[in-house]
Amino acid sequence: MTKSADISTKKLISLAPNNWVRWVTQMPDIITREILNSEFQWISRESDVLIRVQSPEDDEEFLVLNELQLRYSAKMPRRMRAYAGLAEEKYDLPSYPVLINILKSTDAEIPTTYTSNIGGLQVRQDYRVINLWEVDVNIAFQQPLPSLLPFVPILKGGEDESTIREALQILRSNEQLNQLETVLAFFATFVLETALVQEIMRWDMAVLRESPWYQEILREGQARGEALGEARGEARGEARGEARGQRQGIISSIETSLEAKFGSDGLNLMSQIAQVSDLARLKEILRNIVVANSLEELQEIL
Repeated sequence: MTKSADISTKKLISLAPNNWVRWVTQMPDIITREILNSEFQWISRESDVLIRVQSPEDDEEFLVLNELQLRYSAKMPRRMRAYAGLAEEKYDLPSYPVLINILKSTDAEIPTTYTSNIGGLQVRQDYRVINLWEVDVNIAFQQPLPSLLPFVPILKGGEDESTIREALQILRSNEQLNQLETVLAFFATFVLETALVQEIMRWDMAVLRESPWYQEILREGQARGEALGEARGEARGEARGEARGQRQGIISSIETSLEAKFGSDGLNLMSQIAQVSDLARLKEILRNIVVANSLEELQEIL
């Protein structure tokens, strides 16, 4: 059985927008009025979802800004400030920014505020941070929050096979939700062997390569590589600077993906992977990490 992998963040949240905004804001009475266009001149990403809501208590309207990141980046505080400012200017409404981080990539505390002080002029932007690995898996089933069901394997306590099967059963029993099976399968590969995921889902795991979340992992490496290559190429005036930068970017993405899926044991493969110089081969390794059954299988590939 083949499922569509084209599941956008906007579609996920639109499944139950009232429950979603009440969860991310912890305001139990607000009502969704409209999911707005979140594209701005300088910011345009599929992971941005902008929602106009209303508080019945004081009849006030405001914006809930949702920014979903596969992994946290140190650039996010500045981005959240820019995102809030642009949204407030475009729609002439106050905002409640929320940053949702999907996969854990750091043990450091993730900031909830952007600040700057230039010549005594201060800027401060607060925003709420939700780390999905800290969210109790029962919330997805109890509230209910169908938008969280595809993320069940990476929620706190959601790595159990029976819990993943329960989430799958709910998705398959609802015509509106069954397309989310692909997203659930993708994140299940981070906690279960691929062969078991294949058995549970009963379809070809190659479809995961079409998943926007999988493509995001590949884009991370490409973006890092392009940035490093451009900087090195300009500094040295050498064409090989860009290639070296791309290689370093892909290796960085491989390292993050290994740790996210296999923990510290996955990092033991980095010394071997670091010896690979061919960009195509490194991209192939990155792709195989997503669907690998085990570290041993990756070692055989290497």
